[in-house]
Amino acid sequence: MDTLFKGVTAVTMSEQDGGVIKDAFVGVSGGKISYVGREIPREPAASVIEGAGKVLIPGLINAHTHLPMAFLRGYADDSPLREWLYDHVFPAEAKLTDRAVEICSRAGIAEAVSFGTTSVSDMYSHLDSIFKAADEAGIKYSGSNGAIYFGEESDFGFETCADTVNMRGMHLKWHGVDGGRLRFDASIHAEYTSSYPLWEAVAEYAINNGLRVHVHLSETKKEHEDCLTKYGLTPAQLLDCHGLWKNGGIAAHCVWLTQEDASLLARRGVSAVHNPVSNQKLGSGTADIAMMRRLGVNAALGTDGVSSNNNLDLFEEMKAACLLAKNKERDPAAMSALDALKMATVCAAEAQGRQNECGKIAPGYDADLVLVDFDRPHLTPCHSVISGLVYSARGSDVVMTMVRGKTLYKDGEFLTIDWEKTKYELAHEVMPLVFA
Repeated sequence: MDTLFKGVTAVTMSEQDGGVIKDAFVGVSGGKISYVGREIPREPAASVIEGAGKVLIPGLINAHTHLPMAFLRGYADDSPLREWLYDHVFPAEAKLTDRAVEICSRAGIAEAVSFGTTSVSDMYSHLDSIFKAADEAGIKYSGSNGAIYFGEESDFGFETCADTVNMRGMHLKWHGVDGGRLRFDASIHAEYTSSYPLWEAVAEYAINNGLRVHVHLSETKKEHEDCLTKYGLTPAQLLDCHGLWKNGGIAAHCVWLTQEDASLLARRGVSAVHNPVSNQKLGSGTADIAMMRRLGVNAALGTDGVSSNNNLDLFEEMKAACLLAKNKERDPAAMSALDALKMATVCAAEAQGRQNECGKIAPGYDADLVLVDFDRPHLTPCHSVISGLVYSARGSDVVMTMVRGKTLYKDGEFLTIDWEKTKYELAHEVMPLVFA
């Protein structure tokens, strides 16, 4: 055995109650979880991690974000989405180079792993640079390039459109690297930033290559209603008519989803990714996650980009998701702490198509593990570990993050990222490039 966690409180997510095991032993061998139990295993361990006062959870999974947007933290606050995008974000992003995106990606990944995130579903341009940063950092990464097309419909060609050419190149280069730790998802940015030739081309490519899709969907009231006015269909219905949901995947935001839309996503195996903090900051509204879950939609959690959040803390997202659901339904039982924790683990793993490899602490699963320090004032006393994780814990309470048995972060130290170098490059290369 490579590593043994000794005397931890393990939240396995393998049972209906969260599978909390106090004074547990969890063993890791060859990147996999090899033992979970209350008795010390007979097999000796090369390394033993004392877990008194600590809670061990499955690695958190961020099912929708834009990692390189670290350089936009706190920029253009308090603007509505379309103005924020077209007047501020898109012009700033147009100045980025491949190197700048790689630097920003390292910064985003560092923040994510320090907050206990082990896997990310990401959408951005300059995708090769992000894959490179994710590969070196050791995190699980499902990347997509969010294809956009504003040209004439008659001029579109799969072999000439820059985003579809890039899509194929990234798929062939990165999909399945390191035994599937890195994956590629087919993607369009959104209905309102493209048209039907692109939707059908991406749908066909996804179907022919067995890829999932990643799309922004019904994020704002204007987006949703403009689509109804233009096409007579909601964004979910419209994209379904063009085959985009046939392989399942991720629909991010879903703030203005109707019950009919939710039933459609459930039938197609498309996961809705709730981004509660970003949606509130941008004033987009509150996704009706309780309704979606009642209709059978798999609901996961995402942070969206740092630029609209302003961090990558999934603990904050879990609490926000619970509070917003309770308030929207006027029902304190509308979403439990366990429901929210599932959205950031087992449900998010399903959204990524990784449900058989992560999201639980169980023998045979990848050793994607996070250690949370519960010996802190805001976590004391602890009547319920699940409640403590969702309502009281913060990303800063994470003391160790492991992916496939490899420790990426421990006690404030990054083991696969040169944080001081990254911070310097962000300040002295990226910021002058974009904001000089």
